[in-house]
Amino acid sequence: MDARLEALQARIGHRFRDERMLSRALTHRSWGAEHNERLEFLGDAVLALAVSTLLYERFHGSDEGDLTRVRAHLVREDSLHKAALVLGLPDTLRLSEGEARGGGAQRPSILADAVEAVIGAIYLDGGLEPAMALVRRLFGELITSTDAESWSKDAKTELQEWLQARRLPVPAYRIVATRGQAHAQTFEVECAVATLGMAEGGEGRSRRTAEQEAARRLLQKLKASDRPGGPLRA
Repeated sequence: MDARLEALQARIGHRFRDERMLSRALTHRSWGAEHNERLEFLGDAVLALAVSTLLYERFHGSDEGDLTRVRAHLVREDSLHKAALVLGLPDTLRLSEGEARGGGAQRPSILADAVEAVIGAIYLDGGLEPAMALVRRLFGELITSTDAESWSKDAKTELQEWLQARRLPVPAYRIVATRGQAHAQTFEVECAVATLGMAEGGEGRSRRTAEQEAARRLLQKLKASDRPGGPLRA
């Protein structure tokens, strides 16, 4: 195994018994048939279990709905992309020449998938304990420092309520583009409020995820504009 993967194992905190498992977790489907999508599928489930466990331990008084909303925010593409950067995954991905030239090693959706695949690979290679340890290292500080109330609403709901409180029309969502094959598509979505002439885009592995990301970005922009003397203040 080359030096980059040796260093990655140190950052992950797990020494693979089967080093081929880690290589596969870092292999995008553009590289060839032995890609990471099955490991991604497994890692998604392991990640959900690990985060659910951490949330159950942290938020003793929160109900199922609150815990579900917090988990959805923690395991979204944006959070996983940041985790991939912390682990240094862009330097270790295996991509086709075309995908690499197109910036695939920096694409949030590819990096998010790789994080889940790595978690799945750790689970198969070493069991739940080392997989949990990595998730705790990546998300534990954020979970400890946050509170359930701050995640109480998803971005689309919060955006709609923000607009309605100011007697503004609800936003419109449209798919701008889709990439990839039917079973592994990435969606690009635009969220727009025509009367304000404002719009933001989002990207995700499902239309819903992309819409949530676009809504979150537009809401941030609207809140930044909603200052004393600003044009959007009610």
